[in-house]
Formats: sequence, structure tokens, C-alpha cells
Amino acid sequence: MVKKTFNRIRGTTPDIEQAAKHLRKHQTPAEPRLWEALRNKKLHGLRFRRQHPVGKFIADFYCPSCKLVIELDGETHAHQADYDTARTQEMAAYGYHVIRFENQQIFDDLDSVLNVIYQKALSRSPPK
Repeated sequence: MVKKTFNRIRGTTPDIEQAAKHLRKHQTPAEPRLWEALRNKKLHGLRFRRQHPVGKFIADFYCPSCKLVIELDGETHAHQADYDTARTQEMAAYGYHVIRFENQQIFDDLDSVLNVIYQKALSRSPPK
């Protein structure tokens, strides 16, 4: 394995990078469904990454061109509002905008979720 010698992404650590790799292999049921709709620039040509390290956190999905983070919240998020707020604040400090969806929304109305993502991306994209 080749060790990186350059600065890490937004202050991440090797442990965070390893955790992101683990999360890519062990997704929640909603994550692969949304990923299938986002991957390979399927959403109007926007490029997304999944399980993207940001500081000490890992964003579920990230669009670099508009600094948009998409977080999917399951049942455990109901009990960790303070943690989620801290995550959102740290990502905002890097200039990212975070939007959150409940896992169930991905299954119940994926088209509306994708529309919200696209509209937010449009509002954050640099003019061409």
C-alpha cells in the first residue's frame, strides 16, 4: 500500500478515510437506491461522490461542483440531533451546504428527492 504524502481532504485522518471505505461497502438500504440515481452523472450531469470525508465526519453524498452534501437520516438520527447539528456546522465551515432526507423518503418519493437535490445544486452552481 502506498502512503499518501500530500495534505488530506479537509483535515481528514487515515482512520476517517478507512471508515469511509468501510461505509461504502456497508450501506444502509436507502443509500444504494439514491446512489444508483446519482452515480455516473445521472442527475443532469452532476458528479457525486459517496461517503466523502470532511474533517472528522463522512458525508453520505457530495457534489464537488456546488459544494452540496446530502445526508440520509435513519431512525438513529432522531436521538442524535446535537451530533447532526455539529456535523452540519463543521461542513458549513468548509463552505458546504447540507440537505437532509429521511431514509423513507428515498423509497416513498425518490423523484421528489432528486428534484430537491437538483434545485439546490442549481442554486449553488457557479454561473457558466
